[in-house]
Amino acid sequence: MRIPLVAVVAAIVIHILWGANPVAVKMGLVAFPPLWSAFFRFAIGVVCIAIWAMALGTRLWPENREWPGLIILALWFMTQIGLMNFGINFTSGASAAIMTATYPLFSGVFAHFMIAGDRLDKAKTAGLLIAFLGVGFVLSNGQSPKELSRANFGDMILLASAVLLGGRMIFTAKLVRKIEPMRVILWQMLLSLGGFAAGAAMWEEIVWREVGWIPVGALVYQGMVIAGLAFMVNAWLIKRYSPSVMVSFGFISPISGVVLSALLLGDALTWDLAAGTAGVGLGLI
Repeated sequence: MRIPLVAVVAAIVIHILWGANPVAVKMGLVAFPPLWSAFFRFAIGVVCIAIWAMALGTRLWPENREWPGLIILALWFMTQIGLMNFGINFTSGASAAIMTATYPLFSGVFAHFMIAGDRLDKAKTAGLLIAFLGVGFVLSNGQSPKELSRANFGDMILLASAVLLGGRMIFTAKLVRKIEPMRVILWQMLLSLGGFAAGAAMWEEIVWREVGWIPVGALVYQGMVIAGLAFMVNAWLIKRYSPSVMVSFGFISPISGVVLSALLLGDALTWDLAAGTAGVGLGLI
């Protein structure tokens, strides 16, 4: 299927914004721990999508047949986001950007089994192998580690989150072919809010002395730009075009994330991060 220029540009912009998301999460975690961060982010996202839906006259209450898929998606979503936020809390913004950007690799594998006609071929398989070499550089810091560091632990959690995200993208692609995309995105967030709030209330405390315009602004970015805008545009793209092709634009995200981590968080651009970014980026092209 030929993809029009407007869809290509939209995919590029979305993945640049997505590359900044781990940086924003890292900045927000200073004051808002992982589960509180997820709760506030998606509460903002729900409000944004609800306003958008009302403006467009889109019905948001699901039909009876839609509930099972939406509940499965919400549980999947809650687990993946929880792992992502915990992983980012343990590692650097640059490493988080690279590890999170690996999700298209896993989307390609899931699509092979879940989407008719979206198969892994030799070129895609070679890309997977190259990208995993990049992941290896990030996990090992360019050498054979003698023990598991805090950052290694965070990176491994993020890799697990990326596996779930890759699968979630393909599951979402199947759902939005039968359910209005805006309804899918809203309910995956709305149904997860209770879980995030309960976990946060039991296990976390907001660091009030650190609350300021930077962590609050980071939450607003995650909620309005990523959860409110990027999720909707991505759902629209994967509904109309090949899911594995659209997520392959993910090679842009690690580049965006690493550069922004250096500029905004002061993360050092080491050779192993550069090699990891190059490997993941090349593997996703």
